[in-house]
Amino acid sequence: MKAASKTNAARLLDGLGIAYELRPYEVDLDDLTAISVARKIGLPAEQVFKTLLAQTTPAGHIFAVIPGDAELDLKKLATAAGIKKAELASLKEVEPLTGYVRGGVTVMGAKKPFPAFADETIELFDIISISAGQRGLQLVLAPADYLRAAEAELADLTKDTHG
Repeated sequence: MKAASKTNAARLLDGLGIAYELRPYEVDLDDLTAISVARKIGLPAEQVFKTLLAQTTPAGHIFAVIPGDAELDLKKLATAAGIKKAELASLKEVEPLTGYVRGGVTVMGAKKPFPAFADETIELFDIISISAGQRGLQLVLAPADYLRAAEAELADLTKDTHG
């Protein structure tokens, strides 16, 4: 495995003086799920956060950052953002809008600075992992540092799985 190169997200953290660990992993293009990534980097899936891009208007987008084992509740996201409705952006839009490919999307260093919302469970952990902005590389850092760097607002964003 080649040494991980610094991504825009890592450079952004460097610029803010935020400590983090880069954790590379083998990419399986047939399984880009956060659950698979969690297994490979040795963290529970609920500590590996995935970044999703949602469309709010024809030209408007927001990021939702949720635990790897959870499903985004679009109604809750819309409520958090103070809008009528949100839907997931199509995969073909993600790269042109963010500069990142599926499996490597992160709020930090994205092409356009869309508003970001992170699921409130992010604060339950000492460390979390998010994509470093490329497939095969995760950033491990403290949730408070991530929230500051991503300028993300906390909200309840996931579907209730129990009951």
